[in-house]
Amino acid sequence: MTTLREPLREENASTPAPRRARKFRPELQGLRALAAALVVVYHVWLDRISGGVDVFLFVSGFLITGQLFRASVRGRIEFRSFWGRMFKRLLPAALTVLVVTMAVSLLWLPEHRWLQAGKEIVASALFYENWQLAADSADYFAQNSSASLMQHFWSLSIQGQFYVVWPLLIGVLLLVVRWLGWNMRTTLLVVLGVLFAGSLAFSVWLTAVNQPLAYFHSGTRVWQFALGGILALTIDRIVLPRWLALVAGWLGVLGLASCGLVLQVGTMFPGYVALWPMVSAALVLLAGATGSRVGADRFLSSRPLIYLGNISYSLYLWHWPVLLFYLLVRGRTEVGLVGGAGVIGLSVVLAVLTYHLVENPVRDSRIGVNNRWGAYRFAVVVLVPVIAVAVVWQNVTLDRAEFDFRADDPQYPGAQALVTGQPVYDSTNDVVPPFAALPYEWISWKRGECTRATEQGVEVRTCTVKPLNGAEPKRRLAVVGDSHILQLMAALRPISERLDWELVVLNKPGCPLTATEVLPNNQSCVDWNRVVLPKIIDMQPDAVVTMATRDVRVGLAERTPEGYVRQWQRLHEAGIPVVAIRDNPRFDFEPSGCAQIHGLTSEKCGHPRAEMYHAVPPYESMPAPSSTSFVDLSDYYCTATQCPPVMGNVLVYMDDNHVTETYLNTLSPILQEKMLAQLGWEDTASKPQ
Repeated sequence: MTTLREPLREENASTPAPRRARKFRPELQGLRALAAALVVVYHVWLDRISGGVDVFLFVSGFLITGQLFRASVRGRIEFRSFWGRMFKRLLPAALTVLVVTMAVSLLWLPEHRWLQAGKEIVASALFYENWQLAADSADYFAQNSSASLMQHFWSLSIQGQFYVVWPLLIGVLLLVVRWLGWNMRTTLLVVLGVLFAGSLAFSVWLTAVNQPLAYFHSGTRVWQFALGGILALTIDRIVLPRWLALVAGWLGVLGLASCGLVLQVGTMFPGYVALWPMVSAALVLLAGATGSRVGADRFLSSRPLIYLGNISYSLYLWHWPVLLFYLLVRGRTEVGLVGGAGVIGLSVVLAVLTYHLVENPVRDSRIGVNNRWGAYRFAVVVLVPVIAVAVVWQNVTLDRAEFDFRADDPQYPGAQALVTGQPVYDSTNDVVPPFAALPYEWISWKRGECTRATEQGVEVRTCTVKPLNGAEPKRRLAVVGDSHILQLMAALRPISERLDWELVVLNKPGCPLTATEVLPNNQSCVDWNRVVLPKIIDMQPDAVVTMATRDVRVGLAERTPEGYVRQWQRLHEAGIPVVAIRDNPRFDFEPSGCAQIHGLTSEKCGHPRAEMYHAVPPYESMPAPSSTSFVDLSDYYCTATQCPPVMGNVLVYMDDNHVTETYLNTLSPILQEKMLAQLGWEDTASKPQ
């Protein structure tokens, strides 16, 4: 039996480019370059996803399957040397970027993002970042927080997992083929076909059910590797006529370039529409070397693209943190033409330096050559310090997040400052919560308070807050809607404790109480309302608490959707009063993070009230039923002139549109007074306020 001893070449379209290859395909190197360039340009200037990363996965499947198949035909796969070479190629550039990103984060990244950054550095170094992001995607406000500096490592993580599983799969098949006397190519094609069909079906289903989770799930990406593998096993048997190869090559290039413009990749992938970039890449490879001056392969084989393919791995790794740090430091949401050119230029410079000073020296070194375990020792030596520093960083951040707070503390009056006339910010005191604590400023539930059930094909989550000490509830209220009503539980729970109310919370992320879509393609919200409204009517609560408006943004976008009013009318017909609460402002940046960088009193970190709120609330012009009353809290999110990031030495916002639990605690007595007045109730507190 022969041994796979030659270094694997071009295993991964987004990993370090080989310097020599046994069967070098220059158009493949150009394809790598084109995919990387599209990823960078779309991210930087178009704020869209190109589909280029999907090409990376496809080409990885093509190259690795071909390499492993040839090794299996020769009789043996050397797993130890295979994985050792992977360590030498993947880790140096990746860890360089992670270390630099961590160092720069200590200088420029707002403190409330440190903990998540530390977690994701560990996840990226150990190749499970896609699962870290998948877990976060299941949480509503994690989806709406600022983009992660390590977010782009999700694809590298999936490829790292692929490098572990794929050789084992082919190794097992090699044993089976030998035992049963089957044909290796045919057997592998059948297995890859099954993986392709099963994974694609799973991808289509999960994309429809939970697209954010599907995007990062390893199982939804297997079909892309499998398709590349199928092509690797069949491409040498497919010969296109020259004219057809010319057409196929350019169709593939144009298909790749246009994919992100035509499709909403960020919301539609990785379902069946992800076949677009896969087929485009396959056409380029099937076209091969046409020998024509007008062939796509001539363009893809040009020296600039070959070199860009060489540095594509480092370019992919650098462009994302460079882009995010630029936006962070400049306080912008878009880079613009000149700024984007600067971001891309700096990314290219860093990629060139990393390729020549880090990637090549390690790859060409004798690590793992004289000692078969040398590459593994190298991996441990470089990984352990990075992970250790990231873990220490997380622990330090947790220590900085601890603080003591009482809702009646005169040093931190919060919303009460607007009642008593105290200053919005007293510079002689610090602010609460600490910046590091902002990720934890979300309503938490006690054990056993929440249940989930599927009704009529719709998942319904119900959380019940009962009076303290097992007291009999004096009233029952249903709190219904999206995260903006859910956040108000930080103010409603203390009211429940004071007045012995029972609160039944029906919440769906991104879904208010409405009879119509408030966002495009949000039929799931309408379905949820269809199930939830009868539950509320059957419950017959003393009142329903929900939101009155949405989209309080710059440009006076605030509105009361017609679907809200229709639901209020149905509750009115059922004899259930509604308390609808005016929404808080939403920003296109994080006010608290801005305040940490530019100062708590910086006008950059807020907006003029006149640009956020209408003088007359929009629900005043809607035909609301008589049993619906309104609570306007805008005077406690904004002063007469400004909507600042801090009120009464309490940070108002945990991200760009959700209010901190601490601030809502200070708002609780105000909300209680307004609700009782609107409902005409004379409830008295069973414990002091």
